[in-house]
Amino acid sequence: MAYLQPGLLGKFSIFLLLCIVQTSFSSSSHQHLSSRHLLTTTPSNIVKQYLTPHNKARAKLGLPPLKWSNKLENYASWWGHQRQVSCELVHSRGDYGENLFWGSGKDWKPIDAVMMWAKERPYYDYKSNSCKKNEQCLHYTQIIWKQSTRVGCAKVLCKTGDTLISCNYDPHGNVVGEKPF
Repeated sequence: MAYLQPGLLGKFSIFLLLCIVQTSFSSSSHQHLSSRHLLTTTPSNIVKQYLTPHNKARAKLGLPPLKWSNKLENYASWWGHQRQVSCELVHSRGDYGENLFWGSGKDWKPIDAVMMWAKERPYYDYKSNSCKKNEQCLHYTQIIWKQSTRVGCAKVLCKTGDTLISCNYDPHGNVVGEKPF
């Protein structure tokens, strides 16, 4: 029969408890990460539907093209899936710039969203660095933000039957007091 020295059982119990806590923490951390990062990969023809209109808007101003980011795509997909039930246009408030699009029904394409944002161009006044009265232009200014170099987007079909498209930009644009280029 084996005997444990006094205190050894206590030390063993603490060691075992720490192992259980560490395993539980690691397991829950991985669950959180995997639910946040869906690890999607968008086919290249869809990526082009996002990138081409973005980069045409930038080229008109002599700005360098955006590059596709799988990391930003995964973030956009994760956030889109958080909004899937209600399909509300609520920004993620993350570390990235973000443009959101909502469309009634499911037949919206990536180019539809990006073109809608790019069509805000006439409402941006570079001299005053502001949108014209009662108009939106901040989606456009995010697209043309010179310091933004990467974009990733995702389309989600909501439970309502409608479409939500999210594009995220890194580094983010629309910095108060700064012009886009």
